[in-house]
Amino acid sequence: MMNKKTVIIQGSSRSNGNTNRMTSFLQNNFGFEVVDLNTKNIHPYHYDYKYKNDDFIPTIKEIVTKYDTMIFATPIYWYTMSGIMKNFFDRITDCLKTEKSIGKQLKGKNMAVLSCGSDAELKKGFTMPFEESAKYLGMEYLGNIHTWIADEEIPPQVKGGLEKFARELKI
Repeated sequence: MMNKKTVIIQGSSRSNGNTNRMTSFLQNNFGFEVVDLNTKNIHPYHYDYKYKNDDFIPTIKEIVTKYDTMIFATPIYWYTMSGIMKNFFDRITDCLKTEKSIGKQLKGKNMAVLSCGSDAELKKGFTMPFEESAKYLGMEYLGNIHTWIADEEIPPQVKGGLEKFARELKI
């Protein structure tokens, strides 16, 4: 199977926090590109679809045009994805209502999740919104990896897990 072009969509309140350490590891070792949602001006979803000076449509359009696989990288905030990531997912509604040509391009794409928490435990149910969103959008859910920092470093078992995760995505 041909290598797929992969992007990491980072949704953290800190562009250079622990989640970024994981995305940077993948970017440096596997050449994945990164879209940092914290640097984008993406408004919360509104039923009237009137967003002024908003980056969502250009961002999602670039993602669906350039990439086959999307890794959603998020810190765990209160047992779930970050608010920035949730906001991005909510805005995918635009691609089903007013920007249907973009929404149709999501079908057949691949989705994976990278979570970064304060410890090695990932609570049951964390990945459900991603899995169900992939299913609803006609995307293939490729799985997830949970990561953490220990003593200000990426632990060796996390690095090994990230390498395995990335290799499996590049099949």
